Amino acid sequence: MTDDVRAAAWRMYAAFNAHEHTATEEIFTTDFFSHPLGATGPESVTRAWQQFHEAFPDAQVIVEDMVVEGNTAAVRTSVRGVPGQRPLTMLEIFRLRDGRIAELWALSSLRRDS
Repeated sequence: MTDDVRAAAWRMYAAFNAHEHTATEEIFTTDFFSHPLGATGPESVTRAWQQFHEAFPDAQVIVEDMVVEGNTAAVRTSVRGVPGQRPLTMLEIFRLRDGRIAELWALSSLRRDS
């Protein structure tokens, strides 16, 4: 199981970095739930990735640390390529089901101006 969780994480970040937006269909379960987005389904991730890449086309996620226990991973990443920001730090926790990501929680250091 640990190898499956690691493989799913690496696949997700590789797809994001390569702008493979349609890969979300194979990475996430059909009933995937994103707690930060408050949205369900892989199409919600597709939209979020597209919007992020439209705003920051050079953004890249670098995995710094990954801890896996059972069907869950905690991943600390750096996001580079966001103008006007130092590399962002993200912490994502996700749960795998049947080889796909089923649920995700996340925090980031992204500054949001009002």
